[in-house]
Amino acid sequence: MNGSAQQGNRASTVLGRKLGGELLRLRDASGKTQQQAAHVISATNSKIVKMERGWVPMRDPDIRVLCEFYGQDDQKAISRLLDLARLDRERRKAKGWWQHSPSAGGLAEYIAMEDVASRVRTWQLSLIPGLFQTAEYARSLAVSDGVWEDPDEIERIVDVRMRRQARLGGEKPLEVYAVVWEAALRQQVGGPAVMKRQLEHLLELAKLPHVRLQVMPFQSGGHPCVASSFNVVSFADAKAVDVVHVDTITSTVWVENEGEAGTYSSFFDRTARQSLAPTDSASLIDSISKGMSP
Repeated sequence: MNGSAQQGNRASTVLGRKLGGELLRLRDASGKTQQQAAHVISATNSKIVKMERGWVPMRDPDIRVLCEFYGQDDQKAISRLLDLARLDRERRKAKGWWQHSPSAGGLAEYIAMEDVASRVRTWQLSLIPGLFQTAEYARSLAVSDGVWEDPDEIERIVDVRMRRQARLGGEKPLEVYAVVWEAALRQQVGGPAVMKRQLEHLLELAKLPHVRLQVMPFQSGGHPCVASSFNVVSFADAKAVDVVHVDTITSTVWVENEGEAGTYSSFFDRTARQSLAPTDSASLIDSISKGMSP
């Protein structure tokens, strides 16, 4: 599923779709119609459609009334829906810089999620995680992509990547747990000099208290996450559901189902356990860096 979907001048969000899907599931299970649901919150049928498709932010009173009408009396489940609604409203109201940056492109929805997240777990097969990239490395990636030829556009793309990294600082920095395959460290993006500086930058970031960096070495052989890279985005409230972001060559996929998101988390944890400990990972990164000939 794409990160956002348009309906007129309304945009659905990942969190909005998740919440709307939960309400739709409850309504179907209760046997109620959209017309009945609309009546109970003194709204129109179209509003229920918009709510169930994640096109509009939802009010807490409407959610409570609908849950009662649908027979949902599990207070923990209701609380979780209210948390989703709050996070979605915060995300929609955020006047983040990415909203005014055309170069953010398909990454804008992910950056918005990252901006309200408390933790990100990222598994990378072939690239240094975006939050850890140097400007030179990011620029080399943009050039090698072949999609952008305008130097100014490439610089705007690099700027987007660099501005994202502000989340690694501040009073409440984003907690990042990254596991990277050894191939990403050895692939000489931009040449050995660029890569050497990138690896040195990684070592500096790994010293931050809110950053945990591990390397999956070649010698580990097969592992659970050999198929693709992904990010698991978590939020401060323990009841908020994780969301998984997976980039493919042609599209972005959001895993919004709690069960499937849990599977990704489990696979990440299993892969992390097979990886080198942070100190050993740092030693390997340092060794690879020293072997890079400028």
